[in-house]
Amino acid sequence: MTTRAHRPGATMGDQPTDVPPGLDPERLAGMLDEERARWIEARPKSAALRERARRSQVHGTPQHWINQFPPPVPLTVERAAGARLYDVDGHEYADFGLAGTAALWGHDHPAVVAALRDQLGRGSVTLWSHEDHVWVTEELHHRFGLPFWQFTVSASDANRFALLLAKVTTGRRRILMFNRAYHGSLELTAAVLSPDGEVIPQPGVEPNGVDVRETTKVVEFNDLDALERALAPGDVAAVLAEPVMTNGGAVIRPEPGFHAALRDLTRRTGTLLIIDETQTIPAGPGGCTREFGLEPDLITMGKCIAGGVPAGLYGMSDTVAAAAARYTEHGDGGLGSTMASGPLAVRGMRAVLGEVMTDDTYARMNRLGERYERDIAAVIARHDLPWHVGRLGGRVSYAFTPDPPRDAGRLYPSVGSAARKALWLYMANRGIVVNPMSGGGLMSPLTAETDVERHGALFAAAIGALTGRNGR
Repeated sequence: MTTRAHRPGATMGDQPTDVPPGLDPERLAGMLDEERARWIEARPKSAALRERARRSQVHGTPQHWINQFPPPVPLTVERAAGARLYDVDGHEYADFGLAGTAALWGHDHPAVVAALRDQLGRGSVTLWSHEDHVWVTEELHHRFGLPFWQFTVSASDANRFALLLAKVTTGRRRILMFNRAYHGSLELTAAVLSPDGEVIPQPGVEPNGVDVRETTKVVEFNDLDALERALAPGDVAAVLAEPVMTNGGAVIRPEPGFHAALRDLTRRTGTLLIIDETQTIPAGPGGCTREFGLEPDLITMGKCIAGGVPAGLYGMSDTVAAAAARYTEHGDGGLGSTMASGPLAVRGMRAVLGEVMTDDTYARMNRLGERYERDIAAVIARHDLPWHVGRLGGRVSYAFTPDPPRDAGRLYPSVGSAARKALWLYMANRGIVVNPMSGGGLMSPLTAETDVERHGALFAAAIGALTGRNGR
């Protein structure tokens, strides 16, 4: 590998400033340059489409965050099948990103494809009830415990409506979230803690949208003392929480007793508890709610629940359901939308819940996740890197900290973004795509074991090149 030290005109100023411990800065800078150039050279059609897109799309991408992903030219997908992507320039990739959990079951699971094809011949939107709606909500009650469920078009909407109903139920106006959690495109949750512990808008968020200082309290995950202080005034309608935090490039687990204390504190202060399972469905057929024995007042989810069709859901207790019934008695009350509960989406949910989210599926995903995690851990140990790798079922992430972080605040300001970019490009140029934001990997029931093995080999080669101790 050619390092920056061997390139004409290279200076120390060319080196990344956020190099994680254990890596050689010059080698990292060299890998970034080489892999970016290799990516661009091999994707002329993608580059041409990007230039066309600049004239009609903000940042030249259909979603603004694609512009923030590692490749200098976006990956332009021609088709997706199984757990693989195929781009317009003829490249094939094993897909471990899986659309950020939205394609958790693979891109064309046979049970989902068959169900959706059948439903397309029967109608995709009607605004009327169907037996599938009843089957799905009964199954959700069985799996997650809450008795009443409603449909949305996304997990963001599920969280939005859950928070609205929490305010209606409690008569309170403020919410509480954990620092650096991601709950979708909600104005109320676009908040973080500043270095001095103040609630401020997320970087890049316009404060003129919603003043989160007035609407939102933020504490660190696993910090029960801060949680108790925040809930003590009795002005919080709901705590919105991922049961395991998955944002920021790590799997952050609750410390022993955390969830029991969280539930006790919310009950004692008259605060509702909302568990967002959107990213934690890889934990098991009943998410973390079943795995951990949680007892929330509301549950939200989305992304993968309809097998690729936009959809979300929120479940609620008897008390919240009674408030929802009152709130919507003489109108829509700001809940729902025309496309929510469309029969195409609900048919996808029935297929996912009935034929995909099975014990056998999770056993396979867990086994692949264990192998993926083990390969990364072996490389970390071999190079004596002060990093760690964590897993939640078929979800695996590594972070540049010696021990598993107890909260996401410890991952910011971001350390190692240059390394994540370099590793993403190195593997993608060789046919492996991981999550472009966190570098994590997801296992689907359609993921091939050989692709997991190949990921381990490429990760080992890349780290060897970056440390200079093993070579490629």
